[in-house]
Amino acid sequence: MNTGILLKWSKLLKYDFFRIYTQHLVLFSPPVSPDKEEPDRKSELPQFRKNIYTKVMIDFILELISTEQKTIRQVIDEYKIPKTTLYKWISKYKKIDNT
Repeated sequence: MNTGILLKWSKLLKYDFFRIYTQHLVLFSPPVSPDKEEPDRKSELPQFRKNIYTKVMIDFILELISTEQKTIRQVIDEYKIPKTTLYKWISKYKKIDNT
């Protein structure tokens, strides 16, 4: 399907169809190495990371923790998820799962 048409449908239906194809890239993309960044040059574009995690990704990460395949520290280090975000997910979705 043409990406222009897919983008129009995404806007019309208010659903991010591109996330289906790119959500695994967010988790498994390599971090930017500090030596490749120019410390004196800042990006002109804002660096927003809000809402980059889909429900599928959150469920995957919480399942790793609940099945003890990974510890919380391993998840934080490997996937670069902020500690506060991970603990919010645990408290929020644990309540939902228990009811």
